[in-house]
This record gives sequence, C-alpha cells and structure tokens, in this order.
Amino acid sequence: MKEHKSCCAPSRGADEIREIQEIKDKENQNTEDMTFIPGGTFLMGSEDADANEGDNEGPVREVEVAGFHIDKYQVSNRKFKAFIDETGYVTDAERFGWSFVFHMLLAEADDKHVKGQLPNTPWWLAVEGASWKHPYGPSSTIEDIMDHPVVHVSWNDAESYAKWAGGRLPTEAEWEYAARGGLEQKRFPWGNDLEPGRHMCNIWQGEFPMDNTKDDGYIGTAPVDSFEPNGYGLYNTSGNVWEWCGNWFDETRQTKAIRGGSYLCHHSYCNRYRVAARSSNTVDSSTGNMGFRTVRDK
Repeated sequence: MKEHKSCCAPSRGADEIREIQEIKDKENQNTEDMTFIPGGTFLMGSEDADANEGDNEGPVREVEVAGFHIDKYQVSNRKFKAFIDETGYVTDAERFGWSFVFHMLLAEADDKHVKGQLPNTPWWLAVEGASWKHPYGPSSTIEDIMDHPVVHVSWNDAESYAKWAGGRLPTEAEWEYAARGGLEQKRFPWGNDLEPGRHMCNIWQGEFPMDNTKDDGYIGTAPVDSFEPNGYGLYNTSGNVWEWCGNWFDETRQTKAIRGGSYLCHHSYCNRYRVAARSSNTVDSSTGNMGFRTVRDK
C-alpha cells in the first residue's frame, strides 16, 4: 500500500467549524438534472494493492442504501452563481480573502497576489483574491467557463448551496453506490481499464506536477458534461474535481470526506480517481479542484 499523502486538496488548518449560514430551504425543487438511484445493496470499498495507506478504503463490505435522487453533473459555475445572486451568500474563500490555486493555472497577472505555498506540496499557491468567481487569481473570471464545475467552495459552502437547492450532500455510501453506475467492485465507473481505447475522465497525463500533456483535452477543469456518463447517467464521478460528501472522514470528526479525485490525480502520486478511493479536508478549506454535487431524498 502506498504511503498516505496530503494529495491534491490542501487544508486551511482551521481548528473550529464555522456555523453554516442560515439559508431558507427551497421547496418543490425539480429533478430535471438529477437521476433516481433505486435503493439496494452493494459492495463498498476496496482492498486494492495500490490503495493509499490511511485512507481506510477497506474492508470491502456490503452496504444497504435507500433510493435517492442525485445530480447528474457536478454543480456548475452557472448554478452556483444563481445561488449567490439570490442569497448574497459569502463563501469561505471570500471571507478569508484567499484560496489555493494550482501553480500552472495561476493567472499571469496575479503573481503579486501569491501569499505563500505549502512546503510539502509547493504546487499549491495561497492566492489572495482567488475564489469561486476568480478561480485562477483575482484577475481571472468564470465568464468563459460557466459550464465547468464550481471550485474554491468549502464544505460549508457546498452544504449551504445544497440546502438552498432543497437537498443535501450525499453520504459516502450514496456517492459510491451512484458513482459505480451499477457495476460491482470495478476500479472505475466504466470498468477496470483506465483508458479502454479512449479517455474516460479528466486526470493528469505526463509528469506530475510540472508537465501535463493534456492528452484528455484539459489541464484544469472540464465542462460538467464531459466524457461518457456511467451506467446511472452520472458524469465525471472519476476526475475533474473532488466532491464533498456529507459525512465525517473518520471518528475524529475533524475533516469531511471528499470523493472522486480531480484533474490533478496521477498514478505516480495520487491515484484517487478510483471509484472506491477517498480523502478528506477541513470544512472551511477551499481549493481550485474541489467541488460537489447534491442529492435529494426519494
């Protein structure tokens, strides 16, 4: 098993959990962009030899899940903007005044806004003014990427959006059950081969973290409807952006689980694009590769 690493989702390291902003739940939301997952049982987790030590993917166990609706797509910039426009919500990145941007994506004009970097993962830059609407630094915008997943959203932000939309964040069991698309114990939502003659997800190609050949067409995020959907009609449950889940990562209750991996995952460092893989982050942390999707009860 590989050594556990902080991977591609750095934390702010805050000690306290901020109370989620009160936002009135919406009633009678439609499920046009959702798919219904019938209840059932499935084999959750993995005992893969290349699982990351400390992630606690195993043991493989049978889990029962009740039926639920889940977003077909990761929440987009367009949808998140509608939430902000209606509620005036202020995200954690905006409140703190900075967020983590991957070094190769920093806007050229924003070098002066870099306030530091993490010693063990120097490819992550703490950039003043980076937020969901300025994903690559304060001079950048989302005007041309409205159909890409929203990033620089903390768990607090994702939970607040989900409540506004009349739903909630998925549990890890719900997320994995849906992400598998009806397949049992496969490494990916489409089977066991990462590239079955074509690219199936947005992850890193080349030498991480300095050379990305973009063989899959992307260096950063991809539109939420990119690549082929899984057997349940869900897009990008492997790669693109990490997705927040509703539950704590472990019994310490210090971090929330994230699933799916991101455009930075690579077999040489972080192979968490596997469907059973998991990681975590603190509830107020935000990065350029963490997003989410929501669920609604039956």
